[in-house]
Amino acid sequence: MSSFDTATSGVNNTEVADEFQSYDYFSGPVKSIAPWNFKVLSAWMMVITSLSLCENFLVMLVTYKFKQLRKPLNFVIVNLSVADFFMSLIGGTLSIVTNYRGYFFLGSWACVLEGFAVTFFGIVGLWSLATLAFERYFVICRPLGNVRLQVKHASLGLLFVWTFSFIWTIPPVLGWSSYTVSKIGTTCEPNWYSGDPHDHTFIITFFLTCFIFPLTVIIVCYSKLLRKLRKVSNSNGRLVNARKPDRQVTYMVVVMIVAFMVAWTPYALFSVIVTIDPTIDLDPILAAVPAFFAKTSAVYNPIIYVFMNKQFRKCMIQLLSCSGNTTVEENQTTDKATNTGEMSAIAARIPAVSTTPRNSNEQHSNSCSYSQLPIPENKVCPM
Repeated sequence: MSSFDTATSGVNNTEVADEFQSYDYFSGPVKSIAPWNFKVLSAWMMVITSLSLCENFLVMLVTYKFKQLRKPLNFVIVNLSVADFFMSLIGGTLSIVTNYRGYFFLGSWACVLEGFAVTFFGIVGLWSLATLAFERYFVICRPLGNVRLQVKHASLGLLFVWTFSFIWTIPPVLGWSSYTVSKIGTTCEPNWYSGDPHDHTFIITFFLTCFIFPLTVIIVCYSKLLRKLRKVSNSNGRLVNARKPDRQVTYMVVVMIVAFMVAWTPYALFSVIVTIDPTIDLDPILAAVPAFFAKTSAVYNPIIYVFMNKQFRKCMIQLLSCSGNTTVEENQTTDKATNTGEMSAIAARIPAVSTTPRNSNEQHSNSCSYSQLPIPENKVCPM
């Protein structure tokens, strides 16, 4: 219990910079910030939170209404929406009211709640993106041969995501580092400003496991996927019609990686810089920008990973058109369809390179070739 009390005490449980330690952020607004700045931030968070809640709730509702969307390859997409929804519901709502008041008037318990919720659901979202990248690589390149992605595999992936995220976000509640008020005084986050070496070990480990590791998984998996796609496209000069799908996938992968880095890299770099030098003199508003910017990922994640998926989009249009039918036409859901997922559509459009038998070495070297791979039964590799 004492460790929990220490964690919830915010700025008093670690050695921090004098400026950060001397001010009680729970008692009133930061004097150096004009009140209108907080009103702007409150309005901004209201827009972001409203959009995020509507978009992610729509994703969950469409998945509930349309059975054909409840496939293993879509589990992680829905999981990402669940994480973004609750991050906005808890963190976004608290941020709206605290910025409207100009300071964190709710007290230390709410500070710990917001810091834990935003961090936990944010890490769940990051690792969901990494899991999504791995699943796409798994389905297209078949690194395990004929093993296909099944419900049990997707469920184990989600269990890993939630368990791993909890393991690395609960320590500040139990006393290893802490969740405390940011310099702007209206949001809570991990205590980047602590000068205690004991807290530094958590921040460094947290940075490696919750940012560097998932980013590496994303880059490696998508790089291997693109390399295999280009290899098939260029084989024997016969797959000219695969050039356009190749460009489409390349464009989408670049968008995904850039979106990931734009949302989280500023916040990650900020945390590292402040951890290295807790006494660094930063303007409170400037210091808050990375955190507020990272929260916008809950808005564009559904757009990139869901609304640009043809199958999701068609089901969503049908739902919004107030149609009582909760199934799409058979020609949209049959295994031969090519419009249910961008990746499966590309695989379906690539013709066989050769109809003559291949020797075992050739078959092994081209084990990731689209021309040799049957489309998975769920055939949806969402793009």
